[in-house]
Amino acid sequence: MKRLALLLVILMMVGCSTVPVERKFPDVPKELMESCPDLKQTQSTSKLSEVLTVVVENYGQYHECKLKANSWMEWYNTQKKIFNTVK
Repeated sequence: MKRLALLLVILMMVGCSTVPVERKFPDVPKELMESCPDLKQTQSTSKLSEVLTVVVENYGQYHECKLKANSWMEWYNTQKKIFNTVK
């Protein structure tokens, strides 16, 4: 009976010992590393309205992509900084 109690105590001590665990911040998923789509090219035309339409669409597409990319980078860097400060 004493041996069983001693064995139980030893097993509890081994089970409660700390094992170093290596922490690693996750890498960025490939879907989030996609680059922005190419901007549209204007066709040869004599109408300024058609050129202006393409330019406006390109500006909108650029600013939308820039906002997404900058927001993602800011979020990721903030999360990584928080992860690294918690030990």
